[in-house]
Amino acid sequence: MQDEEKVETAAPGEGEQQQPSADAATTPAATAEPPRNPNMKWYIIHSYSGFERKVKESLESRVQAFGLQDKIGKVLIPTESVTEVRGGKKYTSERMFYPGYVLVEMDMDDHVWHVVKSTPRVTGFVGTGQQPTPLSDEEVQHIVYKVADSREKPKLKVKFEKNESVRITEGPFASFTGIVDEVNEDRETLKVMVTIFGRSTPVELEFNQVEKVA
Repeated sequence: MQDEEKVETAAPGEGEQQQPSADAATTPAATAEPPRNPNMKWYIIHSYSGFERKVKESLESRVQAFGLQDKIGKVLIPTESVTEVRGGKKYTSERMFYPGYVLVEMDMDDHVWHVVKSTPRVTGFVGTGQQPTPLSDEEVQHIVYKVADSREKPKLKVKFEKNESVRITEGPFASFTGIVDEVNEDRETLKVMVTIFGRSTPVELEFNQVEKVA
């Protein structure tokens, strides 16, 4: 227990000096496409809710401190980018879609299990006893793809309903108001009925091109 504490106090020191990224540039195993350990699998660990980023930082520091770069790969917090419109301006933030969980890519053995399990604010692995259950390839692809996709196209943190009044904020019909006729949440688009030259005309718009009328 004392040994663990000594190692942990040394690890944050490395993080403060910001050395891992500098070392990465000169270490072949830490290039943009590092040689993959074929035995590595993805595991889920529990953490105290709200401390996911601290756990990620601690784990990455411990990998450096213990020299476990060939046994522990990526550490991932599953998040999605969410955009909300306030006062006509867009604000994008990261939201965790699995709060309290962190994904770790590792070649599991007793030593690696102990290093990860004894990381501060880690409560355990998903699995039974000392036999954590790795994610299937399908689960990994689903989660990793979801993270990458949400960063490329942030979701809008707003819900529109049929017959709701909205104001168009972008495009040729900016400043027009209309009534929502259809909502496509998958594509994040709306069909809005806008009165143009005295006639009600359907206009297809993206969520981020309109705002609710208070």
